[in-house]
Amino acid sequence: MADLPEVVLLDFWVSPFGQRCRIALAEKGVAYEYREQDLLGNKGELLLRSNPVHKKIPVLLHSGRPVCESLVIVQYIDEAWPDAAPILPRNDPYARAQARFWADYIDKKIFDCQTRLWKFKGDAQEQAKKDMIEVLKTLEAELADKPYFGGDNFGFVDIALVPFTSWFLSYEKLGGFSVEKYCPKIVAWSKLCKKRDSVAKVLTDPEKVFEFVQLLQSKFGAK
Repeated sequence: MADLPEVVLLDFWVSPFGQRCRIALAEKGVAYEYREQDLLGNKGELLLRSNPVHKKIPVLLHSGRPVCESLVIVQYIDEAWPDAAPILPRNDPYARAQARFWADYIDKKIFDCQTRLWKFKGDAQEQAKKDMIEVLKTLEAELADKPYFGGDNFGFVDIALVPFTSWFLSYEKLGGFSVEKYCPKIVAWSKLCKKRDSVAKVLTDPEKVFEFVQLLQSKFGAK
C-alpha cells in the first residue's frame, strides 16, 4: 500500500457509517482521497485486503495502515489530528464514556430497526416501526433541551447519529409515521447539524436514499 496517498477513505456513497468518517475528517480539516466501493457487486481487492475480517466499508487508510469500523475510525481521527475541533471531550473521562455509550446505542439500535423496516412487511414491519419510534424517543430524551448531544459543542454522538437523518424520509414512507410528530427535538437538532458545512456536504439527499432503499427491497427484501 506504499503508493497510496497519506489518507484514503474506502466508502459507499449512501452509507451512514462512511458518512460519519467523512464528517469527522471535514471537522478536522483533513485532506483525503475518497474511493467509492462496489458493495452490491464485486468488492475491490484493496477493500478485501484492508478489512479481511468483515470485508466491509468504511476503511480509513492512514499512511497505508487500515483502520476499520466507523466509530473506531472517528475516534482514531480525533486522536490522530488532535489540534483541531475535538470530537470527544478532552478532559472529562465520564463525558467520553457517556458519548461512547450513546454512539454504541445508535449502532446497535438504529441500523437494526432500519433494516427491518425495509426488509419486512406486515407484523414484522409494524414491530420495526414501533421499535424505531421508541429508539428515537429514547435519543430525544437524552438530547433534551441541549443544542447537541454533548451540550454546546458538536461531537461524537452527533456524528454517530446525523447521517441516519437522511433516512428519516424512508422510515416515514415505509412505516407510515412522522418522525417530527414523535421526536420534534431530534428533527430540530438535525436541522441545526445540517447548517454545518461538514454535515451539509456529506449527507445524501433523502429522496436518493429512498431510491436506494427501493433498490435494496427489489434485491433482498419482501417487496
